Amino acid sequence: MFANTPAISSFAVNDLESAREFYGKTLGLTVEDLPYGGGLLSIRTADGHSVMVYPKPDFTPATYTVLHFQVDDVDAAVDQLTSAGVPMDQYDGFDQDEKGIDRSAGPAIAWFRDPAGNILAVTQRPT
Repeated sequence: MFANTPAISSFAVNDLESAREFYGKTLGLTVEDLPYGGGLLSIRTADGHSVMVYPKPDFTPATYTVLHFQVDDVDAAVDQLTSAGVPMDQYDGFDQDEKGIDRSAGPAIAWFRDPAGNILAVTQRPT
């Protein structure tokens, strides 16, 4: 049915301007306004895909990872994030090092949050 239909993912935030600043300035992604009513943003990823971000009046942050950034070097990505003032999350039950990186199962991964409290991650790109 949808084999030839493009798809995008989306998530909500409580403040579009904070999201624009964080994703555009802090993370260095291209952020554009979408031409729909209600104020929607498009975050463009390096592979050319877009993620739609929308405001939600009764917003509650996601309790799961909404967006993973696959990077060549998780340590370098974490260092860049922390030097930009973005703290890494620490979770009970995960084997995270002092930087917040879990290397115990699957690809190395570290989690952080956007200004709305949504969980994001940097994940080691498969080689």
